[in-house]
Amino acid sequence: MPTSRRDVLRVVPAFLAGGWLHNAMADSARPLPRIRMTNGAVAAKLDFVLRNSASGHKYQVETLPGGLGVIDFDGDGWPDLFCTNGASLPALVKNGPEYWNRLYRNNRDGTFSDVTVKACLQGEGYCMGVAVGDYNNDGHEDLFVVGVHANYLYRNNGDGTFTDVTQAAGLKGPGSLGRPAWSVGACWIDYDSDSRLDLFISNYCDWEPGTDPICGGMEAQARAYCHPDRYRAQPMQLYHNNGDGTFTEITRKQGLPDLLGKGMGLAMADFAGDGHPGIFVANDNARNLLLRNRGKGFEEIGMEADVAYNGDGRNISGMGADFGDIVGDGRFDIVMTGLKSETYEVFLNDGRGAFEDGSVRTGLLNLSRRWNGWGCGLVDLNNDGWLDLFVAGGGLDTQDAQSNRIFRNVDGHFDDVTDTVGSDFGQLAQHRGVVFADFDRDGRMDAAVTALNSPIELWWNRSPRENPATHWLQLRLIGRQSNRSAVGAEVSCHAAGRMQMRTVSGSVGYASTSDLTVHFGLGEATRATVEIRWPSGLLQKLGDTAANQRITVTEPAS
Repeated sequence: MPTSRRDVLRVVPAFLAGGWLHNAMADSARPLPRIRMTNGAVAAKLDFVLRNSASGHKYQVETLPGGLGVIDFDGDGWPDLFCTNGASLPALVKNGPEYWNRLYRNNRDGTFSDVTVKACLQGEGYCMGVAVGDYNNDGHEDLFVVGVHANYLYRNNGDGTFTDVTQAAGLKGPGSLGRPAWSVGACWIDYDSDSRLDLFISNYCDWEPGTDPICGGMEAQARAYCHPDRYRAQPMQLYHNNGDGTFTEITRKQGLPDLLGKGMGLAMADFAGDGHPGIFVANDNARNLLLRNRGKGFEEIGMEADVAYNGDGRNISGMGADFGDIVGDGRFDIVMTGLKSETYEVFLNDGRGAFEDGSVRTGLLNLSRRWNGWGCGLVDLNNDGWLDLFVAGGGLDTQDAQSNRIFRNVDGHFDDVTDTVGSDFGQLAQHRGVVFADFDRDGRMDAAVTALNSPIELWWNRSPRENPATHWLQLRLIGRQSNRSAVGAEVSCHAAGRMQMRTVSGSVGYASTSDLTVHFGLGEATRATVEIRWPSGLLQKLGDTAANQRITVTEPAS
């Protein structure tokens, strides 16, 4: 008898393909919107190269850099791009411009300009991830950059420059950990609904330069990166925004010191449907964490909610994560990437604050067995109203380079269309972070992807708009009673007899922040009705709205 999901796939693949997965004959009866992507990084003048300083020593930190952030730093309504970078090893110092973090301004003509020096964002240290949000509600998006043994808060001055305010904000040093932290990701979240963005940090392993155990073999050419089990985990951290430009760590007050996990990807959404956004943490070979927000604090419920382990009750190398309604029932599901042979995971929201294993039902279990996955995102790439899955592919070392992958969502079932999306999409690399934004504002969501010691990739979305016709709607929310970035707002869109849900949260995938603009694909519908539940609790109805436009919505005063 089959004893696991993988046994089931070996024994009865035909049943799975014809039963849970979907009726292929029904799908073939209607035309499906295609997905087309093309790499335009060079023409767009994006020249960033992610440097990890690998030199054969196999320092563990070399495997994990690569987070990006979408930020409209100049407030012109066009998404700009920020890239984190590594540093020299073992010094952890940016001792040359090749290690600088980079900020690229969107020129609004399909090209970008490097404005790093003018913006004062070259950075320090060995950086990993980035969170974007207006923490001081002044109308300018700020940057929080995390890395190995140091994190940095950069305040946007509103004149094209940033100021490092880490020390003044109370964010310098290890805090309650008592020793330097290796932070991989962070996300902004107004957990207590006081209209100010608080800060959650995902920490990884206790590591010091030169202390890595020898793995793989004693000879230099036989060395390999060690399994995460060879390192001690570090706890997550939570900082409260005091409203005066400073933060206070409240990790212990919230009872979070025991949340060890080797945290990687972070995702945020109101998965419980109670008006309070929570956080999912994908962990590397440790049980995943699910933080339910009770309005004034967090409760970790990963075990009770059945997301701590995969469908076989095992840990995987959890890398990226995202929330999104995969099956079209109006609830926020979870997708998580892992390494090849482990498969990616889908947790389907049961509507009662818990989740069910959906990896088989959605087809992703079988489709993902051969692939390494890092950054990821649920995003409607063909504007048909269903969230597709984009995965940044690539393993730990150079021999494991892989292409990115795209899984098209057809009525809640994934189909791997990677080989059909573009002639240049199959390029192999050690991809890491990926972010999503409509960089050229043509109504189609694009993607930017980093890869270790390789040029950045900018995947322009060139999916056909005809046969069948597809439409879209985008909303940029500005909070007044709520936090200015509207992080945590929930938007519902009704069109052509279907409802779609989105959360305003850039925290997506691995160590990255996507555009805070909310995007809906409408399929053949040319009109929609929209409702916004702001973090303040206010419900705003936009009513009948024409498709194919980008709307800025400001929260009403009352």
